[in-house]
Parts: sequence; structure tokens; C-alpha cells
Amino acid sequence: MKMKRIIALAASMVLMASLAGCGSTSSASAAKSSGSSDSSSDGDPIKVGVLFSATGSTAINEKTMTNACIMAFDEINAAGGINGRKIEYIHEDYASDPAKCTEKIKKLIEQDEVVATVGCCTSASRQATLTTLKDDDSLLIYPTYTEGEEIHPNVIYVGAMPNQQAVDFIPYLLQNIGKKVFLVGSDYVFPKTCNKEAKALIEQNGGEVVGEEYAPLGQTDFSTICNKIKQSGADLVYSTVVGESNVSFYKDYKQYGLNPETCPICTISIEESVLQAIGTEYSEGNYASMPYFSSLDAPASKEFVDKYNKKFNDGTVVTVLTESAYSSCYLLAEALKKVDDPTDTDALIKAFNGLEFDAPQGKIKVDDYNHCTWVYSRFAKIHDGKFDIIYSSDKAIRPEPWPAVLYPQYKDTNFMPDWDDPICYPQ
Repeated sequence: MKMKRIIALAASMVLMASLAGCGSTSSASAAKSSGSSDSSSDGDPIKVGVLFSATGSTAINEKTMTNACIMAFDEINAAGGINGRKIEYIHEDYASDPAKCTEKIKKLIEQDEVVATVGCCTSASRQATLTTLKDDDSLLIYPTYTEGEEIHPNVIYVGAMPNQQAVDFIPYLLQNIGKKVFLVGSDYVFPKTCNKEAKALIEQNGGEVVGEEYAPLGQTDFSTICNKIKQSGADLVYSTVVGESNVSFYKDYKQYGLNPETCPICTISIEESVLQAIGTEYSEGNYASMPYFSSLDAPASKEFVDKYNKKFNDGTVVTVLTESAYSSCYLLAEALKKVDDPTDTDALIKAFNGLEFDAPQGKIKVDDYNHCTWVYSRFAKIHDGKFDIIYSSDKAIRPEPWPAVLYPQYKDTNFMPDWDDPICYPQ
């Protein structure tokens, strides 16, 4: 264990000792307060962090992810836990704020002594944890679809890489809807990096980018962008707008006279919870690409949706993020079963290589080399407030953290990262 972590743990024990007579308990969603027990002892619970927002602009996406973790860990514990030991999950709310994400991940690692954390929704929140993960030698399992162009030695990426959402989707759009594309996104790393690949795929497939605009996270006025779309002559809009902003975007889109029949919004960044918030009137006839939709007609998916709906009655719905967070917990559980000491982070990370799970979307696999996950490619047309799936890959697709359309040197190779190379992640 690194010296920084030892010092932090010692300070934490002194603080807890000083509070012992006060009768205080943690407000986190743990079965008991973290205390000072040695989680490496046989029979003691294995502590795992759950780091998702319950408040703020992305809470609309993240509440269902927290629920998925609770459901998965409850199921794992009911089935006997990890080699006879229960999982104690400790939830922290970072309030959709990357700065708070740094604070919360430090608490989980240094005070609560979690062996790993399932969490973060936006790329900004994930990147806010990277320095702490490295310094404290801990592990994050990240469920959300991402922009790629980053892999980190202390992160397992379970959500889709851009190639798994875009490589099949964009050619379909150009062939079936039109060649002129207007790019719209939220103003941060995920949309801009995804759109870099989108532009290359559009050009490669004979399309044309006729406009590109970005709005701040949380933006509620898209009137200017909608007018620019109208003036551009676009056949379709390729959207990477994120979170609650989509509600305003889709409503403004229709109110300013844009029609999905002639120029649909085609997105890689909305799922069922956002679709529910947008409403049927404003979402009809648009398109989305995700590895999983809750409308998937498969026994495993139907069972998953039924279980979720029976367990939770809080207004949330099953989404790709629900499914991915659930799968993340089971992948972590399987990795934990393979190690002798759950606090041995290096051994735990290595246990993920090649790990498979029969997820609600189908069988997925953590890549043997790059910490990313093989997931499915699916896209759907929105009808009556639901995603009608119009395409599904036959099997999970190989992840390309550096997409071949932009980085041909990585095409058809097993990219083995040099973790000291700055290309891998922000240092």
C-alpha cells in the first residue's frame, strides 16, 4: 500500500476514535457504518463504493444507476456473497459536480476503505477521480458509455466506446435519411471527442457536416442552435447533448418548426429516463444508438426489467445505464471471487482480464488487453415514447478506445497499453 494511503488511513482511525463516544453513524447507504474493522479478515464484509449523483443536472440519469447497484449487490449477497463474505456498499452523492467527485472518491477510499468503487456518470466526473485512483491505488468500475481516447490502469470501462455506438449507426443514417449532417453537443469532452470520430465516419461514408454547435451543460435555451439547423439545410442532426438539456433541446426543436420526418435528431446520448422526461410529443420519430434498450425482446432483458420494476417504485425506469451499472457490479463480484485478498488492487485489476458476464443485453466481456468491454451495437427509432429497435449486432463488438477511423495504427491489433505513455490518460 502506498505511503499516502497509509497516512490517510491512520488519520481516519484517529478521527473515528475521537468520535467513538458521540454515537454518530454514516449517512451512506451501507449496511453499517464503516468503522475500523479489517475488511481483509475472513467473514468480514467487503466494502465497495457506489458513487452516483442523487442531485444536480445528471441525477436524472444516475438515480437508476444507484438502484441497479443496490439490486445487484443485494442479489449477490443473497446468493452467498463473495466466497462467503457479504458486500457492504457505501453510497456517496457527488451532486453532478466533478469537483465533489474528487472529494467523494477520496472519502470512499481513504476513510471507508472500499476495495473498489462502481460509479461516475459523466466523463468529467470520471476524469476527476483519476489522480486519486492512481495515488491511492484503488479501482473504479465505470459503467457509462464514453468518448474513448483514454484508458487508465485503475479504471475498468464497462460502457460503450464510440465505435460501438457510431460505426454501424452513422452509415445507416447516411444511407437511409440523408447525407447532410448537423452536429450538436454539450460543451465538454464527451461530445467533442465523439463528434471528432463522427466527422471522420461521415466523410468516410460520403456525407457532409453542414454545422457544429455546442451548448453548456444544463443549457435550457436552444433557440439559436435550432435556427442554425433550419438554415443549414441539414438532413439529420447528430446529437451528443447530455442530461436534462435534452428536454429543452427536443422541445425547442419542434417549437421552432423542425420536423423529425424531414430532419430527425439521431443521438448517442439519450436513454429511457431522458426519453420519459422529453415526452412522447417531442421525441416521436427521432433515433438513438445504445448497446441496450429496455425494449429488447430477449428473456434476460425482460427478467431484468421485471426485477427492477418490482424492487423500485420511485419513478425511475430501466435504461442502458441501469443495465451497465448492474453488469459492472456482477463483473466486480466475479473478479473479487478470483483473488485471495480483495484489498490487493493489482490482483483485482488483473482478474478482470477476459472476464465474461451474461448481461441483460447479451454476453459481454472485458477485453484481455485494454480494460474496455465488448458490448453490443443497437439502434432504435422512437415511437410512442419507446425505443423500437431496428438494428442489433449478432454479438458483442470489440471496443476501440482509439477508434480505427481516426487511429488506423490500432486497427485489427490487440492494443496493449504502456501505462506510462501520456496517450493513455490525463497525467
